[in-house]
Order: sequence, then C-alpha cells, then structure tokens
Amino acid sequence: MRFNGENPAEKEGDEEEQKGREVNSLRGVGFHHQPQKLIVGYALTSKKKKSFLQPKLLALARSKGIFFVAIDLNKPLSDQGPFDVLLHKLLGKEWSDVIEDYRQKHPEVTVLDSPKAIQHLHNRQSMLQDVVDLELSDYHGKVGIPKQLVITEDPLSIPYEVTKAGLNLPLVAKPLLVDGSAKSHELFLAYDQFCLSELEPPLVLQEFVNHGGVVFKIYIVGDAIKVVRRFSLPDVTKHELADVTGLFRFPRVSCAAATADEADLEPSIAELPPRPLLERLAKELRRRLGLRLFNIDMIRQHGTRDVFYVMGKCQIMSTYLQIFC
Repeated sequence: MRFNGENPAEKEGDEEEQKGREVNSLRGVGFHHQPQKLIVGYALTSKKKKSFLQPKLLALARSKGIFFVAIDLNKPLSDQGPFDVLLHKLLGKEWSDVIEDYRQKHPEVTVLDSPKAIQHLHNRQSMLQDVVDLELSDYHGKVGIPKQLVITEDPLSIPYEVTKAGLNLPLVAKPLLVDGSAKSHELFLAYDQFCLSELEPPLVLQEFVNHGGVVFKIYIVGDAIKVVRRFSLPDVTKHELADVTGLFRFPRVSCAAATADEADLEPSIAELPPRPLLERLAKELRRRLGLRLFNIDMIRQHGTRDVFYVMGKCQIMSTYLQIFC
C-alpha cells in the first residue's frame, strides 16, 4: 500500500545530554515502561521525515533505548514490527482506515495519534472550541480565544458580517481548513473594512490582540510540557490603526527560526505562563482531544500578567527535535 507516494526510511545519529530526560517522556505517553529497547515504527511524509528524524534526535533516542524503524507502506502494517509505539503523519481515508484497524488489533501498541483525533485539528474553528468549553478562568490566570467569526462563502458579505458580529479592527484572517499545504498557512492582517472583501473564504477572522510581539509555543508529549518563546507580530498602535489601511500578508510567524528565548525582552513580556495553568490546560485538552502529541500557541495580552489567549493548536513533530534534544 502507498499513501501520497511516501515511503519513509530510517535512522542516523548524534547526542546531547542536557534534556535527555524529556526524551524519556516518549516512554510515558501511555505505553509500557520497560528496561529493554523501545521500538517506534514511523510513517511520515518525506518532508516530515527530513525535518524530524535528524541525527541529534536519533542518537539521543538510542542512548535512551528508543529506536526508530521505518514502516514499509508497500506491506500490510500488521505484518511488520513488533512495535511499542506507532508514529504517523500521513493523510487520507485509506491510511486512516489502516491505522484504526491496527489500533483495534494491537491495543498493546501506542498509536500517536488517532486519525479521528488528528482530524479535529484540521479545522480552525473546531480546534479552538475545546478551549472555550474549558472555562479556565481565575485558575492562575484566564485563558480564552480571540473573538472570531467564520466566513464560508461570499467575500462581498464579509464587511457586513464583521460589523454585525461586533469585531474590532485589525483582524487576522486565516484559512478555515488546515491541510498541510502552503496556502492553508497564509495569514493576513486587515486594517480596514473595505479590504475585507479581498479575502477568500472559507476563512476565520480573529480580532488581533496586542501581545508584545511574543508567542509561547507549548509542546505536549504525554505528561511532559515544554514552553519556548517565539517572535510574533508586533503590537498595533492606535496611530498605526488610524493611518494604515489595506490587507497585509505576513510571513509564517512563531517558526523555530524566530526563537526569542535568548532575546533581551521586557520581563513582563518574557515571563512564561504559570506552570499550574499550563498543566491544567494540557491535561484537559489531552482528555478532550484524545491526543498525546500536540502543541499550543498561546499569547499574553499586552499590559496584563494573567490574561492569555490560545491562538491555535496542532499535531506537529518537526520542532520537537529542538525541544527534547
């Protein structure tokens, strides 16, 4: 069987000790704790394989008794292994059916993650609804999502719908669906009502929240949580909002290259979200989403210490290399 023309290959290596214990979180994602080696079967696209399975991670994993083995997509999955963990990042109904069938026949194997649970993250509206339902207010801080509006058709109606919904400019525009394509990551900042009709539905419009130009990326692997800072969009001043018009496409923010961990930031901006808040949030989202490997983008409203907004979440593997190695 072949999915999207991908056929993953195997492993190479090098090591770094400092955060090695966090790689051990791989052993705590819900499967057996065993002194002998742990086998992780993987099925990744060529792009994900190249970015995720880098020598540093593979060597560190080997030092902890964790070995990555490629799944041959031309052979039945049940005929391969045995595996302790199955890590996958392929799309399509055929592959989803294969994984679900494997999960039923091999309950002893930890699958990261269920295709049905991952599918939930492919819609920017549904992915944030769980945060709204949590009602995490006054628990070492307040967590919510920016006020938003979903537009499914007719771009000419967007200005009216925005006014009707009471959204304040500027607005961040994001494609509604996340399918891994470059287009699904295109983001725009709209400064005035007139430019809104230039947008292409289906999309999500969110009020822009000033956040000091820093986003917190929260990586969750089972019970392990790691937080890093990334540079984001700068704050929008009242002067800028009064003088600037139009629609501006901005580059993909919060990527690994935009690290802000070593930057000289104001303490009020650099301060990480409270640990108890993150632990509660991660626990509740794991339970609701049915995921054990995912990340969250969170911002702090500028000028506050305890008002946070979740901007999105996804299942991502490539940047875990920089977190756990």
